[in-house]
This record gives sequence, C-alpha cells and structure tokens, in this order.
Amino acid sequence: MTYAPINGLQLYYEVHGSGRPIVLLHGGLLTIDLNFGLLLEPLAAGRQVIAVELEGHGHTDDPDRAMTIEALAADVIALLDHLGVTEADFYGFSLGGLVAYTVALTVPDRVGKLIVASADPRRPPGRESAPIADDRLPTMTDFQEMRDAYDAVAPDPAHFDEFAAKNSAMVHEFPGWTDELRSLQVPTLLIFGDRDFSPLPDVVEMFELLPNAQLAVLPGTTHVGVTRRPGEVFALITPFLDAC
Repeated sequence: MTYAPINGLQLYYEVHGSGRPIVLLHGGLLTIDLNFGLLLEPLAAGRQVIAVELEGHGHTDDPDRAMTIEALAADVIALLDHLGVTEADFYGFSLGGLVAYTVALTVPDRVGKLIVASADPRRPPGRESAPIADDRLPTMTDFQEMRDAYDAVAPDPAHFDEFAAKNSAMVHEFPGWTDELRSLQVPTLLIFGDRDFSPLPDVVEMFELLPNAQLAVLPGTTHVGVTRRPGEVFALITPFLDAC
C-alpha cells in the first residue's frame, strides 16, 4: 500500500504498469477496486496507471477539513507533483469525472486527454429539483457493495454513514460550470449509460459545449452499470488514447 502526504491527509494511490501515465479517479463512495478493478490490468499493459482514492474514500483518511471538488482536484495535482508527473491523461467516473474536469480547467497544461464517464458538471435550470427515476438509481445491493468495499479497507469503517452524508452534501453544493466548458480545449471523451442519471438530451447539450469532444453512449446501462462494462469501456478509451 502506498500513501502520499498531501494537503493534510494520507492520500492512497496505486501505480501499475509503465509508459504514458493515465490517472484514474473513482466515483463517490467507491474504491479503486470497486470502480476500476477489471480495467487495471488491461490498461497497465501499455500505460502507467495511477489510481487514486480521494479524500475519505477507501484507504484514504477523512481529515477535519472542508470537502470540496476543488480541494479533491488540488490533492490530485499535488500527487502529480509528488510523483514527478508533468502531464497525464485522465479517466474519471462520476465524482471522479467532476474532479478530472476541475484539474483540466485549473492546470490544462497537465492534462493530455480527458475521459469523463457519467458526470455532468453543469446545473441546468430545474435539474436539481427533477427526480431521478428509480430504475436509474443505485440499488440496495449497489449501496451494500459500496459499504462492504469501504469496510474492508477504510481506516475507520464505522465512519461510512457520516462520510456518505458529507460526500453527498459536497456534490449537491457544487455550483457547476457552463461557460467554462467552452474553453476546455483538451481532447475529451464522454461516456454515459443510456439510463444514466443525466437524461440524454442533457448529455448531448453538454457535449455540444465542449469544443474538442467525442460522445459514446452505452446501451442498456445505468449510472452504476457503467462501472460494470469494463470490456466496452476499454474498447472505447483505448483508440481514443492511442489516436494522435
């Protein structure tokens, strides 16, 4: 297990393989293994994979500090400095996607290519008040898998409910962006499930804001379901990363 002393916390990360680095950023309440477990080996066959567990997630502790998307992104940037990585590609899922966007907007020269799955950083009018259909939401089984993964590795397994509430509040308080996305020149691949949290018309609207983006939609796939399609995700991201 590898930790870096970053911004007042012990940030857990893993490095697999060698070559051009790609940073993996998991979703909220997930761990590296739960989000990316079946992707690590194929990705590491041709790249250096740097997988991070964000503040309070998995092995990383939850210090007494304000939890914001910007702070999580600052942790990731500091980890790149710690590892001596000047530029990397990024793949972020859900919360990790919001963090990856923030890194790209904060230090665009550090990001080569950007892959964002199941994350819409905008806040369209009425979006927060619009309920998500039950068949798009994580199930009780999904939440139990998150709790079990946390219990297995967290410094304080009893902290899960308190941390889950803190994480949820952070995401709901995130103000989001619209105009900022128009300035994001980094090549970007968006991946969504057709039964994701974000309705497809919203996804297309966001896609059209980005000046250098591609969009892939996985059929028959919910938000959590995107993490369970490693073969399809790998088939999408590999040619995107390899293209000149």
